[in-house]
Amino acid sequence: MMNQRLPAEWEPQDAILLAWPHKDTSWEPQLDDLTQLYEALVSVICDFADLVIAIPESEIEGVRARLAAMDVPLEYVYFYPVLSNDTWARDFGPITVQTVQGMKLLDFSFNAWGEKYKFDLDNSITQKMYEQNAFPSAQYEALSFVLEGGSIETDGQGTLLTTASCLLNKNRNPDLSKEQIEEELKSTLGVKKINWLHSGYLAGDDTDGHIDVLARLCPNNTIIYTACDDEQDEHYTSLKAMEDELKVMTNVEGQPYRLLPLPWPGPQFSDNDQRMPATYANFLIVNEAVLVPIYDALSDEDALEVISQAFPGYEIFGIPCLSLIERGGSLHCITMQLPEGVLLQA
Repeated sequence: MMNQRLPAEWEPQDAILLAWPHKDTSWEPQLDDLTQLYEALVSVICDFADLVIAIPESEIEGVRARLAAMDVPLEYVYFYPVLSNDTWARDFGPITVQTVQGMKLLDFSFNAWGEKYKFDLDNSITQKMYEQNAFPSAQYEALSFVLEGGSIETDGQGTLLTTASCLLNKNRNPDLSKEQIEEELKSTLGVKKINWLHSGYLAGDDTDGHIDVLARLCPNNTIIYTACDDEQDEHYTSLKAMEDELKVMTNVEGQPYRLLPLPWPGPQFSDNDQRMPATYANFLIVNEAVLVPIYDALSDEDALEVISQAFPGYEIFGIPCLSLIERGGSLHCITMQLPEGVLLQA
């Protein structure tokens, strides 16, 4: 095994990390709807993995009582009193690598996608939770390199998929060249090949093009990707160009990918008529299950069917996520997997 290896998301997991929404975040106008989504999410995840939750101390007992009333098995839910600016655990949570000594949490710097929002509390969440022994079997390393979990995808075998619009953006690591960024990714994550996408975007996404809303690596050398079949839609040209890039990509062994296009959910608009970044690619893998964001669209069932093709034998769940995309993210964005060996020794 190389010195450090970034596991694929479909490898065994101990838990899922969440940051609970609360009134001191910008979610306050949608807090009731979002809280119900989180409670439903916890009830599903508990059948497949533990939950590790960052939450203001004042909220713990109320959330615990509501989950208990839903018959959620609380022995699988761990609360840690931590303040947060927001709920995007995918991007400020730890990126876990496997080492010869066990699992290690890499606490990359988080700057809210180029200092677009407040991030001081979120950038310290992983360290504060580590200090509370939230990750009892893992090592910890803080890094100054700016990197969000939603900006990278791996197959666990040495290949990384990412976007140039995000990782090469000067609002992340402005003093580093592309070659230096590649070297940082290879040395810290143990990857050997980096595939760069130069096309593809979603209106309303303020991450500068995270890969987890566009294309996802899946088992058996498969990529599921966001496709647009509406030639009148503003996304059509860019997503077609992204599809062409994917068709010529290969993994670290030089093998081309099996490509599965996701249906286009059509335009989704917020209450103030802003287009929201609806995508089925932002799904969460939890051991033997895949949780898929759905948007009350005609294409929802088709999306679940495509994802079931990539994950044979997995349970597939549709999770209503219209309230989440009000602020630019979806299901994968609010979660971060903690691989096997982080909570308990594998």
